[in-house]
Amino acid sequence: MELSRALGSSEWQEDNVKMHSNTVVPHRTLPRPTKKLLLAVISCVIAAPISAQSGGDVARSYREVHEVEILKDFAELLSYPNSARDLDDITRAAEYIRDELLEVGVDSELLQLEGVPPIVYGELNVPGATRTLGIYVHYDGQPVDPSNWTHPPFEPTLYTAPIPQGGRELPMPDPGDSIDPAWRLYARSAGDDKAPIAALLPVLRAFRESGTQSTSNLILFFDGEEEAGSRNLPRYMETFKERLDPIDIWLFFDGPAHPSGRPQITFGVRGSMGMEVTVYGATRNLHSGHYGNWAPDTGVILSRLLVSMKDETGRVLVDGWYDTADLIGDEERAALAAMPAWDNQLKRELGIVRSEGEPESLPQRLMVPALNIRGITSGNTGALARNVIPNTAVAALGIRLVKGNEPEHLRQLIIDHIQREGFHVISEDPDMETRLRYPLIAKVTGGGGSRAARTSMSNPFAQSVMAAASVAADRAFGQGSLVVAPGMGGTLPITPFTEILQKPAIIVPVANHDNNQHAPDENLRIANLWYAIDLYAQLLTMPATIF
Repeated sequence: MELSRALGSSEWQEDNVKMHSNTVVPHRTLPRPTKKLLLAVISCVIAAPISAQSGGDVARSYREVHEVEILKDFAELLSYPNSARDLDDITRAAEYIRDELLEVGVDSELLQLEGVPPIVYGELNVPGATRTLGIYVHYDGQPVDPSNWTHPPFEPTLYTAPIPQGGRELPMPDPGDSIDPAWRLYARSAGDDKAPIAALLPVLRAFRESGTQSTSNLILFFDGEEEAGSRNLPRYMETFKERLDPIDIWLFFDGPAHPSGRPQITFGVRGSMGMEVTVYGATRNLHSGHYGNWAPDTGVILSRLLVSMKDETGRVLVDGWYDTADLIGDEERAALAAMPAWDNQLKRELGIVRSEGEPESLPQRLMVPALNIRGITSGNTGALARNVIPNTAVAALGIRLVKGNEPEHLRQLIIDHIQREGFHVISEDPDMETRLRYPLIAKVTGGGGSRAARTSMSNPFAQSVMAAASVAADRAFGQGSLVVAPGMGGTLPITPFTEILQKPAIIVPVANHDNNQHAPDENLRIANLWYAIDLYAQLLTMPATIF
C-alpha cells in the first residue's frame, strides 16, 4: 500500500495488520563509561550480538514460534488485580512481575517505602556497554466497577474484533493454533499499562536463549501507583537516587498510538493542575417563584465569569496566560508539520464541526497551555430539578501546562483575572460580614499540580531512540509509519525523572489508540503487542553511540 494513500485512509491500520500479520538487598552499581573505554571501542559496536541474526530478527523469530505462550502469559499477568489503593493486591502483582524478571535473567527486587505500593526494580548489566537505558512502566490500573464491564475485568477474554463492532468471544488458543493480530484481549490494564511488561519478557527470554546481548545496560523501574498520581515517586527518586544515576535516558512505555493507528514516539508531556471556583448568592436556596428576578442567580454569575476567561475561538483571555510558555524549536515545528493531518477524521468521529484554535491542528494546540471547564454544578437537573435559586455555583477548572509554565504562577493569573472581573476572592466560605460587604464573592481552592516536561529532539540519545523506533514501526506497520510528536496532551509522572534525576525522557507508546484506557472493556489489539516486542528488540540492540 502506498503511504500517501494510507495516510488518507481510516483503514490504514487494519490493512497493515493483515499485511504484517526501605529494606533492600545489597546493590551492585552499574559501570559508567570512561574515556579510555570509549577509545578502545570506537571502531566497533559494543556488546554485539553473539547470534548471527539481528536482535530484531531473534525476537521476531521467537515470537512467531511462541505466540500462544506469550498471549497466555499476558493473560496471566492481567489476572492480577492492581488497584494502588489495595496494598495487598498491588504487592502480589509486583511479586509476580519480579519473579518473572528473575526467571529471564534480570537482577530484580521490590523497592518499598512503608505503607505504599512497591517499585519493581530490575538491572541487566551488560559487559562493555557504555549506555544505560531506564525503562519506566506502571503496573497499577484504574479502579474498576465490574458491573460496567462485559466480562469481569480481571478475567482476560479474547475477541475477534472490538466488542462494539461485533467482535466474537474466543477461547484461549492452544499450542500450534494461529493467532490473528486483529484480535483483542480485554482486561483492566491491557492497554494501560501491563502490555509493555508482557512484551519485554519474551524479548529478554529470546535474547537469553540465543546468546544475543543488549547493547545497553538496563534499569527497570515499574511504578505501582501511577493511576493514583504517583504521589510517592519523588520519595523513591530521592531514596534510591544513587541506583538511578547511571541512566542516560528514560524510556516511558505508556500511552496510546496516534489516533490514525500509526505507532508514535513522543518527546514531552503537559503538566496538570486543578482548581475550583465557587460563587455565592443568598445564605440558602430560595424559592424561584417568590424570589426570582430579585435574588442573585449564582448560575448566571458563574457563567459570566467563565465566559470572560475564553473567547469564542478558544483563546484564553487571562492576562499573561501565554507569556511563560517556552517556544518550540525548528525541529519541533518540522515534526508537527510532518504529523498526519487527522483533525477532520477526529471531528467526524467525535461529532463536532469546529474545534478550538482553528486553523491550528490538535498537535499544535498541545504546545500551548490550556484552560478547560471540567465540571459545573448549581442546583439539580432532570428529575431532581427543583424550583429554587441555588445559593452557590461551582466550577472545576482543568489547567494543562507546557514547558516553561509554573503551576503557582498560572493559578495566580486566574485569581488576578477573577479579581479584575469584580470579585472579592477568598479561600474559605464567607462569613456574614463578608457577604454584606461584597456583592460578588468567589472562593478559589486547589492548585499545585505538576510541571510539563519536554526532551529536545536533538538530544543524541533521543536521536538513537528515534532511529530504533522507526525501524520497529517499519517492520510492524510498513515503511514510514512512525509518527514523531514533540509532545502529548496527557500528563505522565516524568517530572521527577527530568528534575530530580536530571535525565532526558521519551515516551514510546505501544497500545492501540482505541484501547479504552481508564474505561470499562479496556483492551489491547494483539498486533500492538507484537509491535511492542519488535520495538523492545530494536531499542535493546541499537548501535552503541560514542559520545
